[in-house]
Amino acid sequence: MGKNYLESIKLIDRNNFYNPKEAFEVLSKISKAKFNETVELHVKLGVDPRHADQQVRGTVLLPNGTGKDIKILVFAKGDKAKEAVDAGADYVGDHELVNKIQNENWFDFDIIVATPDMMGVVGRIGKLLGPKGLMPNPKSGTVTFDISKTVSEIKAGKVEYRIDKTAIIHVGIGKKTFSVESLLENFNTIMSAIIKSKPVSTKGQYIKSISVCSTMSPALRINISKIS
Repeated sequence: MGKNYLESIKLIDRNNFYNPKEAFEVLSKISKAKFNETVELHVKLGVDPRHADQQVRGTVLLPNGTGKDIKILVFAKGDKAKEAVDAGADYVGDHELVNKIQNENWFDFDIIVATPDMMGVVGRIGKLLGPKGLMPNPKSGTVTFDISKTVSEIKAGKVEYRIDKTAIIHVGIGKKTFSVESLLENFNTIMSAIIKSKPVSTKGQYIKSISVCSTMSPALRINISKIS
């Protein structure tokens, strides 16, 4: 552990469960990284990821964005390719981009959007995209003919949340330079979406634990009784 991390720990009550606003106030004071750290949300759910009917996944538009410049690659052709360019996509193409990824191990982008008619082409590199979480999927809204709206929303701060194999959701909700109020608003928005995504087959306690941290800081535990 570095000196700054150890100093940050001193400002956190490890036995305390913070309300969300208090947690973001503490985060704004700790950690001395020389870059604008991402504020991360980690939510442990009482679901079993092994069962298809207990998957938790969705997208939500954060009211204050993520603070990150998202690079979007769009697989489309014809009018839809032009639509992607006009909407602000960083890279647009079809077979030539597949070849670039396949032959040059090129991954200078954060998310892929594809029109449904391009999924046969994209499928050629599915084994490369899948492990990186980059494969377009209708459930996340990244396989669509509504290219303009999708690209615009992602640029504006639309994020995907989904459980991993341990039933935990990990998602960035802003930057350390965001105000406490902006982080709190983003937090409440995504927590509301996660709560609404509760599978009907879930038994017992749905939200097991919540914590927030920045890239280089210790985690702060959130009092889940404060979450509606």
